[in-house]
Amino acid sequence: MKVGVLTISDRGAAGEYVDQSGPLIRQIILSRMVGWSISHYSVIPDDFDAIVHTLIAWCDQDVNLILTSGGTGFAPRDITPEATRQVIVREASGIAEALRAASLKITQHAMLSRAVAGIRGQTLIVNMPGSPKAVRENLDVLLPILPHALDLLTDKPGTESQHRAI
Repeated sequence: MKVGVLTISDRGAAGEYVDQSGPLIRQIILSRMVGWSISHYSVIPDDFDAIVHTLIAWCDQDVNLILTSGGTGFAPRDITPEATRQVIVREASGIAEALRAASLKITQHAMLSRAVAGIRGQTLIVNMPGSPKAVRENLDVLLPILPHALDLLTDKPGTESQHRAI
């Protein structure tokens, strides 16, 4: 699986601080997801058009999963969810709900997350908070379901047979 990691931060893009969340995502993916690769990584400002353009370009380059970090809160420049909604064709609301629910067990501030998840073509896009601690916590919840989700999304033969009849 090809993974794109997109950090969205005005200060990070301006070089005012070194991105910690993006490299953490990369490290966790490469250490826990055998055979997966990081095909794209970038730090861009909280700019609607830049976010939309980057997400579409990566989807068009057959990236299977895009993990964004940052821009999901209440601050006026936090527009990652709106830009993501502009790009996706189908929402995967259960993913965003699960990440918020798990985070809410750790901090009440999780209810301030506006992160979304969704699908464009054969790419799953998942927004995560900007803090490295929250990224780690979100990935602990997200990683176990990703192989099956991406197998379904990419129409891998035999994936549907993994579903049990009730």
